[in-house]
Amino acid sequence: MSLETLVEEIRRHGEAEEAALLARVKDESTRLLGDRDRRIVDLRAQAEQATATEVARERAQRVAAAKLKARKLLYEAREARLSAAIAETRDLLLQFTKSGAYPSVLKRMVQTATDALGPKVRISGRAEDATVLQRAAGKAFDPTPRAIVGGLVAETPDGNRRLNLSFDELLRLREDRVRELLA
Repeated sequence: MSLETLVEEIRRHGEAEEAALLARVKDESTRLLGDRDRRIVDLRAQAEQATATEVARERAQRVAAAKLKARKLLYEAREARLSAAIAETRDLLLQFTKSGAYPSVLKRMVQTATDALGPKVRISGRAEDATVLQRAAGKAFDPTPRAIVGGLVAETPDGNRRLNLSFDELLRLREDRVRELLA
């Protein structure tokens, strides 16, 4: 074997190795590029899914907050309307105290109080109702004025038992029922 043949053989062998290495590098870089592209697609899909989940969660929170605020505003509006209606009812009761039927109502209240607490009761009411109460209650009338819309308050002489038939108290006791009727 001559030197030229040996060099030619080494050169061919080197070229073959180089071609094999280049093919392997090309295959490896193709595989790496494919892996990279697959990972990019996977990461994008995960990011889109995470974004969609976060957007849905944020939207649900905002919708829930808006619904809660709407319910709160509705409740406040209803409560304001009912409070105004209760105040109007109070005004109507005050107007009733100026009507001709009011003295007969006071007389029936005096009778109810004496039936419930006995004949020896102290009956008091508004200063405006003093003459009507004096006539209806007689000696049981207590001239101490009460700060009420109308009606009367009856107590036993010892103060142990009390019957509050004032319009304020009657309205307060039945406020829930009045609210149901007005709602």
